[in-house]
Amino acid sequence: MNKDRAKGSANQAKGKLKEAAGKVTGDTKLKAEGKADQAKGKVQSAVGGAKDAVRGR
Repeated sequence: MNKDRAKGSANQAKGKLKEAAGKVTGDTKLKAEGKADQAKGKVQSAVGGAKDAVRGR
């Protein structure tokens, strides 16, 4: 696992927490930020996976 995949996983987790907090508090901005963080994390994980595939891991 490279640093891109680790950061991606962290951003996904952070996004899920933000989204949940936004739902609980009714804060639509926080909920949207959470979804954006999750999307960013998925992209980072995909980039990391591609790098690993190129390196033959």
